[in-house]
Amino acid sequence: MLRLQIDFRSSQSRGIVAAIATITSVGLAISLSIPLLSFEMERRGIPTTVIGLNAATFGLAALLTTPFTSRIAQRLGFIRSIFLAISINAATFIGFYAVPDFWMWFPLRLISGLAVSILFVLSEFWISAIAPTNYRGLVIGIYVTVLSLGFAAGPVILTFTGTSGMLPYLVGAGLTFLSAVPLLLARNNAPQMVEEPSSKFSHFLIVAPVATGAALMFGAMESSAFALLPIYGLRLSYETNVIIFLASAMTLGNVVFQIPVGLLSDRMDRRKLLLTCSLVAVVGAILIPLFSSSPLGLMGLLFVWGGITGALYTVGLAHLGSRFSDTDLANANSAFVFSYALGMLVGPALAGLAMDLWNPHGFAGALALFSAVYAVLCISRMMGKRTA
Repeated sequence: MLRLQIDFRSSQSRGIVAAIATITSVGLAISLSIPLLSFEMERRGIPTTVIGLNAATFGLAALLTTPFTSRIAQRLGFIRSIFLAISINAATFIGFYAVPDFWMWFPLRLISGLAVSILFVLSEFWISAIAPTNYRGLVIGIYVTVLSLGFAAGPVILTFTGTSGMLPYLVGAGLTFLSAVPLLLARNNAPQMVEEPSSKFSHFLIVAPVATGAALMFGAMESSAFALLPIYGLRLSYETNVIIFLASAMTLGNVVFQIPVGLLSDRMDRRKLLLTCSLVAVVGAILIPLFSSSPLGLMGLLFVWGGITGALYTVGLAHLGSRFSDTDLANANSAFVFSYALGMLVGPALAGLAMDLWNPHGFAGALALFSAVYAVLCISRMMGKRTA
């Protein structure tokens, strides 16, 4: 019988709750803003490639921010940095509505991405630092499950608020602010980042390629799906509500799969599990065009595909956390989020281009290619008998 040795009345518990609340803010920011703005840009007749590039601005922001996040937290303070990032993130929701000029959404998305990146790195460092060694995968699975709930909530919220008018932007700002409440209870239990890391940020991109590669591929596939799945559904002549539920099915699969996969990762070679997930993701992406004529069938497929691709992030983060500690772990998490951001940058742009070249199924072809590239990386590292 599973016995998890954590005192949930302790500072460890408060830290876990605060880290999870922080990542919830990230999930809501991404899952609300990306499809909301995608619908608006499609209504304006903006080309798919440009829509993908706009969504990819999140990734560019993270590439600029993550190498310096540890230093920012050391200068401003860990909790203060999180509060500031949440406030900026909430304010950008209002900015998107208040600034009607489409081209101004690029700098706004850049600012939002800077805040989201800081939240990502610091929350993941926090959860990795306090997760028990024997149950690291389980705790991170819970963490990613809540992140996935944030992702799932965004499209569902849009079914109630609609995708036009001020309401969805106000709701996004308000929910983002609410995620700061648990931080008040855990402000005295945050990690102290006083030691200098043993290596530069760039070192951690190289020494654990299976872990950072998992983040890269998941970032590419997740952001591509959020940005272009609504467009894919429109080009299949689906109704708006059906399209929103396609995105919800994908993210709900992520919710259901992460805790079981996290438990499994505590009991087997995480590299083998990552390889298995990537191969299943290849097959799932290939099947998307075959299921495209059936909304219910496509929802079911996206449910499984979303859960399996989300496992890349869970297991990759657990694999990373098992190798590093202290300030090195903070920099390793920065490298992990940097890789995720790189995926967010290139994924939607490439998937949008593929969709323009092969309308509309280039979307699925790009997802299959992303998964296959990562599977090759896993195989090459395992054949070399390396631990990273």
